[in-house]
Amino acid sequence: MDKSLEKVLTRWLKKQKPACGFYLNLTVLFGVLTGLALVLQAYLLATMLHGLIIDDQPIEAFSNQLYLLGAVIVLRALLAYGRERVSFIAGMRLRHQIRQTVLDKMTELGPVFIKGRPAGSWASIVLEQVEDLHDFYAKYLPQMMLAGFIPLMILAVVFPINWAAGIILLATAPLIPLFMILVGMGAADANRKNFSALSRLSGHFMDRLKGLNTIKLFNRADSEVKAIETASEAFRERTMAVLRMAFLSSAVLEFFAAVSIAVLAVYFGFSFLDHLNFGHYGAGLTLFTGLFVLILAPEFYQPLRDMGTHYHAKAQAIGAAEALMALLTYQAPDSDNDLPAIKLPYQGERAPSIVMKDVVVQTAQGVRLLGPLNLCLTHGEHIAVVGPSGAGKTTLLNLLLGFLPYQGSVLVNGIELRELDRVSWRQQLAWLGQEPQLFHGSLRENVAMSDPHMSDETIMALLEKAKVRPFVDSLKLGLSHPIGEQSAGVSVGQAQRICLARALGQKAGLYLLDEPSASLDSHSEQAVLEALTQAMQGASSVMVTHRLDTLKAMDNIVVLEGGKIVQQDSYQQLLAQEGLFAAMCHTQVSSLDEVQS
Repeated sequence: MDKSLEKVLTRWLKKQKPACGFYLNLTVLFGVLTGLALVLQAYLLATMLHGLIIDDQPIEAFSNQLYLLGAVIVLRALLAYGRERVSFIAGMRLRHQIRQTVLDKMTELGPVFIKGRPAGSWASIVLEQVEDLHDFYAKYLPQMMLAGFIPLMILAVVFPINWAAGIILLATAPLIPLFMILVGMGAADANRKNFSALSRLSGHFMDRLKGLNTIKLFNRADSEVKAIETASEAFRERTMAVLRMAFLSSAVLEFFAAVSIAVLAVYFGFSFLDHLNFGHYGAGLTLFTGLFVLILAPEFYQPLRDMGTHYHAKAQAIGAAEALMALLTYQAPDSDNDLPAIKLPYQGERAPSIVMKDVVVQTAQGVRLLGPLNLCLTHGEHIAVVGPSGAGKTTLLNLLLGFLPYQGSVLVNGIELRELDRVSWRQQLAWLGQEPQLFHGSLRENVAMSDPHMSDETIMALLEKAKVRPFVDSLKLGLSHPIGEQSAGVSVGQAQRICLARALGQKAGLYLLDEPSASLDSHSEQAVLEALTQAMQGASSVMVTHRLDTLKAMDNIVVLEGGKIVQQDSYQQLLAQEGLFAAMCHTQVSSLDEVQS
C-alpha cells in the first residue's frame, strides 16, 4: 500500500476515537494502575526473598507483606478484568456508530448508488470490515499509549538502584518496535487485498445464490461450483498470508524480548560472581536489586510485546478503513449545496406541479444518462413515459425521487428540487415499482410503513382499494400473517397489490409508477390498474410502461430514445404520426396477433 494512503487512513481511524467516549481513556487508566501494581508486586517479592535468603529472617516477619502481596494480586486481576470490559465497550460503541454512519450514508446516496455494487460487497463492508475495526480501538490504541508509559515508569524505578540495568533495558527496548514495524510493513497491504478478495467472494456468492434457479435451468451448476471454489481458494491463500505475518511478528517479538532478558540476567549473574563491578553506584549489588530488576524485566518488555501482538489489528483496521473511508467521504455531485434544505409543506393529496428545464442527469463518473429534458407536469396531470429498453425511463423516476444528481432546473411548486428537504418531498410521493418489495414481518407492518400507528380499519380499507382484501380475509392470521424475506409466502400478484395498498396509504399528490403491472397475469394486472385509476383521482402521476394499449386515458405521453425526448403528445395524436411510438404500437400489436394465432 502507498505510504501516503496509509497515513491518510491512519489519521481517519484516529479521528473516529471520540465515538469510543471516555471508555478509551478508562482503558488506559486501568493499564497504568496495573503497571503501578506490577512495580509494587515486584518490590514486595524482592524484599521478602532478600530477607528470607540473605538476612535469614523468619517468614512470620513478612506477614504484612504477604497480605499486601495477596491484595495486589487480587487488584491486578480486577484491573485486568475491568480493562478488558471497558475496552470491549469502547470498541462496541465505535462499531455501533460506524455502522450507523455507514447506513445513514447509504440512505443519503440512495438505491441507485447502492445498486452499483453487489449486495454481498455491501454486506462485507457493513459486517466484516466494521467488525475488524474493533481491536484497533479496544486493543491497539490503548496499548500504544501504555507501551510508552509503563516502560518509562519501570526505568524510573530501575535507574536509581542500578544504572547498568537501566541502560540495558533502555538500549534493548527499541529492538522490539523496530522489528515490529519491519515485519508489519506489508501487513496493511495484505489485509487490504484480503478484504478486496472477501468483498468479491461475497458479491459473487450472493449473485449466484439469487440466480440459483437460472443456473440450474441452464445446467451451469458445476461450472459455478468451480468458480466459487476458485474464488474461495484465492481468499484462503490471502487469509493464510495475513496469518503468517501475524505469527511471524509474534515470534520475532518473543525472540528479541527473550534475548534482552537474557542479557540482563547474564549481567546480574556475572556481577554476583564478582566478574563485573559496575552499575550499582558503589553501594554493592544486593539480591534485592537483582530480583527486583529481573522480576520487572519481563514486565518492561511486555507492553511492547503486546503492542506488537496487536499491531496486526492496526494493519487489519487500515485494510478495512480504505473502503469505509471512500464510502463515508464520497460526495454526490450536487451535494455541495451549503444552503439549508427547504421543507415543502405537506399538501396531502393535492398534486404538485413540476417544471423541468434543460435537465441533464449524469453518473458520478460523468456519463450522461438522460437529457437534456424539457418537461412540464401540471396539477392533476397524468403522464406516461415510454420507449425502448435503456432509453432512460427509470432514470427519470429516480431523478424525481431525489436519488440522482442533475444539472439544469427541476422546479417543484416553484422551488428547486435539489434545495428541497428530501423527507418532506418524499412525503408527497407514492411509488410503485415493477418488483414488489415486502419485508420480513407481518402483513400489517408492511402496509402501514408510512404510519406505524395506522388502525386496522384503515389498513383493511387500503387493502380493499388495492383489490386484495379477499386474499387477506382468507388468511388464518389476517393482518398478522407473517411475510418472509423477499416477499416469501405470497405470489407476485398478491405482493404487488399489497405494495399498492402501502402506496395508497401515503395519501400522495404524485404517483411514480415503474411498470406497475409487470410480471402480472391478466387478472392481477386488471385489478392493479383499476385500483390505481381510482386512487389517482385528483392526483398527478408519471408512469413508465411497455404496455402501450393502456395509455389511452393518459393526458400526455412522453417518448424517450437514447435519453432524449423524441415525441410528446396525446395517445391519438402520437398514433397518427409517423415515429417511434407508432412503430412500437405496431410491433406490439403484431406480437399479440402472433401469440393469439
